[in-house]
Amino acid sequence: MAQVLIVEDDQAMAVALRDGFSYEGFQVEVAKDGEDGLRLARELRPDLMILDIMLPKMTGLEICKSLRGEGSNLPIIMLTARGQEIDKVLGLKLGADDYVTKPFSFMELRARVDAVLRRSSPSAQARNGGEHEFGNFMVDLDHHIARKDGVELTLTPREFRLLDHFIQHRGEVVTREQLLDDVWGYDTIPFTRTVDTHIAKLRKKIEDNPSDPHLIVTVHRLGYKFVG
Repeated sequence: MAQVLIVEDDQAMAVALRDGFSYEGFQVEVAKDGEDGLRLARELRPDLMILDIMLPKMTGLEICKSLRGEGSNLPIIMLTARGQEIDKVLGLKLGADDYVTKPFSFMELRARVDAVLRRSSPSAQARNGGEHEFGNFMVDLDHHIARKDGVELTLTPREFRLLDHFIQHRGEVVTREQLLDDVWGYDTIPFTRTVDTHIAKLRKKIEDNPSDPHLIVTVHRLGYKFVG
């Protein structure tokens, strides 16, 4: 089973996460401050790190920057408090793979861990990352940057993951169920309408005419296709 490194200074939170992931069969290590977390990340080379932003001695953002600066591809999920929108954006730009806002349920975090591990698997690493241009729209999947007509867009992490998935499957029809599994990280969810809602919002940002899209098109009764 995968090894997870939890870097969290809140003892109650750290114990709950340690016990939860241990129960699920993961190998778990815990660090209580930023310096110890960075040291263990280097020494253990875990499969994934769950990293709180606000830590003593060294912040989660500093840890993320250090690891990415060393060339580490360690999957990182950051834990943020409500109202830390700037920290979320900085974390993603520094190379974090995902974030979860406190308070959260263990089931949500577990689903995100599964999704990030799946995306970081050897087969997924062959993905078509880097910069992609589609007319007046450009996206850098590795650095979470998107521009339209040269102006940087504000996309949510979910919207970047949707774009990533569509580009990896360019020209293919993808169902709502596939998107829920691969982008949301859930095998099932009661309302697939959530996919339509997110795609509608994404179209408003990247399409010249969202009512007549030319990048993400709807395939009647099947799903969507990225034809950019």
